Amino acid sequence: MAFENRRPQDLAERMSRRRAARAESSKPDSWRRESFTLPRAEARVKAREFFDRYPKAAYLTEIEFWRELDDGRIEFTMRRLPTAD
Repeated sequence: MAFENRRPQDLAERMSRRRAARAESSKPDSWRRESFTLPRAEARVKAREFFDRYPKAAYLTEIEFWRELDDGRIEFTMRRLPTAD
C-alpha cells in the first residue's frame, strides 16, 4: 500500500462525500428504539418487560446496545420492528 502525502482536509472531504452519498441512498430506518439508564436489577426487569410486551417472534425485539456506566448503572437500547402494532 503506497502512502501519499495527504492533508487532514482531504480525509475530511472524502468522509463528508461518503456520508452524504449514504444518506441519499439509504432507506429510512424502520426500527423503533427505546433507551434506558437504570440500576442493574431494574434494567433486567425493564428488559424482561420489554420482551414480554413485544415478543421476539412478532417484533424481532433485541437489545441493540448496552454498557455498564462507572456508577454501576446499565445503559441500554432496546429495538423492535413495529410489525404487529
